[in-house]
Amino acid sequence: MRFALLDRIDVLVPGERIEAVKCLSLAEEYLADHFPQAPVLPGVMMLQSLVEAGSWLVRYGQRFERSLVTLKQVRGVKYANFVEPGRTLQVTAEITGTDGRETKLKAQGVVAGAVAVAARLVLQSSNLRDSAAGDKTSQQDAASQDAFVIERIKQSFRLLYPSGEAALAE
Repeated sequence: MRFALLDRIDVLVPGERIEAVKCLSLAEEYLADHFPQAPVLPGVMMLQSLVEAGSWLVRYGQRFERSLVTLKQVRGVKYANFVEPGRTLQVTAEITGTDGRETKLKAQGVVAGAVAVAARLVLQSSNLRDSAAGDKTSQQDAASQDAFVIERIKQSFRLLYPSGEAALAE
C-alpha cells in the first residue's frame, strides 16, 4: 500500500464488519488540484477509503495470512455528497459473502449523517508465492516477500487499530 487514506479503525468485528474514519484536511496535497476554489475529496479516493476498510476487515479476519488483498470488482457505486476539508468520512463495510479467497462486501461512507458514497465490492486475497514460478528458488523468494509485506501491513494495522494487537500476537 503506497498511501493510506484511513486515519483510524473504530470497530472491527472479524468476519462481519468494520467502522473506520477518514478525516479530510485542507493540507492534503491533492486538494490543491481538485477544484482549487472549492476543494473536495475526489470520488476515486472516497471509493478507495471503502476498499481500504474492506481490506482491513478481510486481513484481520484471515489473521493476516495473505500478503495481498486486491479489488476484483465494484458494483453499484453511488456518489451522493461531497467530502469537504474539515469533514469526516465515516466508513463502514460489511461482509455479505465469501467464496474461497473472494470476499463480497457492502460498504458506504457517511458525512454528517448523510451518505456520500456507497458500493458493493469484491476483494480477492492471495500471496505472491501463489503465482511464483514452479522452481523452488522463486517460491522461496516469493514467500520471503510475502513475510516482509505481511509484517509491514501489521505495522500499519497497529497504528490504525491499537486494540487489535491481540490478533497480531496469535
